[in-house]
Amino acid sequence: MSGGSDGNSAYGHKAFKRSRSHFADRITSDGRDGWPVEAGRYRLVASRACPWASRAVISRRLLGLEDALSLAIADPIQDDRSWRFTLDPDGRDPVLGIRYLSEAYDERESDYPGGVSVPAVVDVPSGKLVTNDYQRITLDLATEWSGLHRPGAPDLYPPERRDEIDTVMAEVYEDVNNGVYRAGFAHEQRAYEEACAGVFRRLELLASRLAGQRYLVGDTITEADIRLFTTLVRFDAVYHGHFKCNLWKVTENQVLWAYARDLFQTPGFGDTVDFDHIKRHYYQVHSGINPTGIVPLGPDLSAWLTRHHREELGGRPFGDGTPPDPVRAEEEVPSPGRP
Repeated sequence: MSGGSDGNSAYGHKAFKRSRSHFADRITSDGRDGWPVEAGRYRLVASRACPWASRAVISRRLLGLEDALSLAIADPIQDDRSWRFTLDPDGRDPVLGIRYLSEAYDERESDYPGGVSVPAVVDVPSGKLVTNDYQRITLDLATEWSGLHRPGAPDLYPPERRDEIDTVMAEVYEDVNNGVYRAGFAHEQRAYEEACAGVFRRLELLASRLAGQRYLVGDTITEADIRLFTTLVRFDAVYHGHFKCNLWKVTENQVLWAYARDLFQTPGFGDTVDFDHIKRHYYQVHSGINPTGIVPLGPDLSAWLTRHHREELGGRPFGDGTPPDPVRAEEEVPSPGRP
């Protein structure tokens, strides 16, 4: 499944294992890896279907980096060359001038391992891939890119909370973000059952944590919330059925459902979500799991905009900052993808 929505991945005989990002250069304020933060120089390539890429799309919007870091959205349906720009006129990205993200990978290195994954940051002048390190990209957007943040941008990775954020994110990654994939791509019953049980065990713990506080760490939105949200928002639509994580739905857990709706209704979260892209990608690209390619009609998405009452727990979504501006017209999610 090289280049699928899971980032880099590899399969053993019975269990799914995610590969490390091969291109792990960092774009930093001091340019120590040879890639200095510079407005307009880089382009973020993402898929609205992919949870790992969606993290970067949300962070970019919350931090107000639209002018500094342009955005390319790939077609949710891949072909044998992976992510492609068939949503754009003439099937080419208008900034990079390429038809496939793999062309930027090839400019950087030939015969690279791990396939073509999103999110990816490309250096526009050279056309070369800079990084596909999905774990690091958003942390650097929150910290190294701070000089280009909008006025009122939230601190998504506050120094005084980083140890706790890192701990929570590691647990969420292992059992939830990656756990649904280990369940969905398991080739042996025991591997599936262990992964699926781990997903719901962690979700129960997270629900207990969130029963008395609005956000995962502290009283504001942090990187930890972004990473949990991108899995929760896909859960009932694809992971419950497609990946067989069906002990219960998020809508059946009072705390997690309210938490997910709270974030969805927060500017920067739900306005980046495209359920049409999500469903078509998972059900049509993962032919080993769904060989017919049939995309289900459900679930009913209308309840995403209902009252959640999480504000009663207090908390300040953006801390001392402010919400982001409305979505730019060219980046709005088409209406078929919205509840």
